[in-house]
Amino acid sequence: MSLSVGLVGLPNVGKSTLFNALSRAGAEAANFPFCTIEPNVGVVPVPDTRLDTLAALASSARIVPTAMRFVDIAGLVEGASRGEGLGNQFLAHIREVDAICHVVRCFDDPDVIHVRGGVDPLGDIEIVETELLLKDLDTVAKRLERSRRAARSGDKALQREAELVGELAAHLEEGGSARTWRGELDPAIRRELSLLTDKPVLYAVNVAEHELIDGNAASAEVVALAQERGDGAVLVSARVEAELSELEEAERVEYLESLGVTSSGLQRLIATAYRLLGLITFLTVGPTEARAWTVADGATAPEAAGTIHTDFERGFIKAEVIAYDDYVAGGGEAGAREAGRLRIEGREYRIADGDVIHFRHNV
Repeated sequence: MSLSVGLVGLPNVGKSTLFNALSRAGAEAANFPFCTIEPNVGVVPVPDTRLDTLAALASSARIVPTAMRFVDIAGLVEGASRGEGLGNQFLAHIREVDAICHVVRCFDDPDVIHVRGGVDPLGDIEIVETELLLKDLDTVAKRLERSRRAARSGDKALQREAELVGELAAHLEEGGSARTWRGELDPAIRRELSLLTDKPVLYAVNVAEHELIDGNAASAEVVALAQERGDGAVLVSARVEAELSELEEAERVEYLESLGVTSSGLQRLIATAYRLLGLITFLTVGPTEARAWTVADGATAPEAAGTIHTDFERGFIKAEVIAYDDYVAGGGEAGAREAGRLRIEGREYRIADGDVIHFRHNV
């Protein structure tokens, strides 16, 4: 499955600079709003050192990591829900992503204009969230009108739908997000609504280089807010990520060590996004390639097989499974098999992160 994350935020918070660093896609970064008019899309390989180990053990010809799509969406301003700035164009692009990465400025720099006059992360967050909420209110109001018209037929299911949509509208009007609403609206209708405030949120807390470890007072406010809501928050420095993107691997490791951190902002953002979305990775390996695949935590063996090819799910027979650590300890598949660490799993098996799998199918 492909994971798509939309980078959002007010202008000049470091969003496009971070995107450039993460994807090396070359989106223009300039010291004025709306330098990113169309959303820039960068497909970023998800770092996974397990693939290197597997490829070495199996003499694989190539390594294919799973990937994450980052979509850099034009800077939002107050009034976007009414069409201000890039308005509805901006909001429409958010509907297409799986999660929202809200880049929040928590650094001081007199050379980079702040559109609101000063560093105020919670105020910035409120503006963005208010615009998303207002757009959702408009979407739900239109659906409620349709549902109520349909409910006049007397159909009990349609009447119940109208009732639930009305409850959702009331929740939004009270300032609640769609993801905090606990109503039992038909999942198909909820997907059709594709509400902006229904998406998981990850805050990329953009701090200065020397604040990467401990942050600052402003970043602490954002982290506390994320913890309170059950959202994700990662301290990043867009400037550091930009410098890392220009370095070779060995130089990156040395640079990170000099900063006192062990992983890049990209790695931490991806790991947090996976946790938020409930995703795990399974692995396949052979002479041709060592490859990573992303599935939902709790996916069955046939569902995992279907991520490789739909025919594999349709014709699923069994899965030959070796835990990654057992594969490595055995020096490869043959050693793991001899040690009794290869398991035969059927249709009910739930995939575990790091499973090395070979699927048997009859298609």
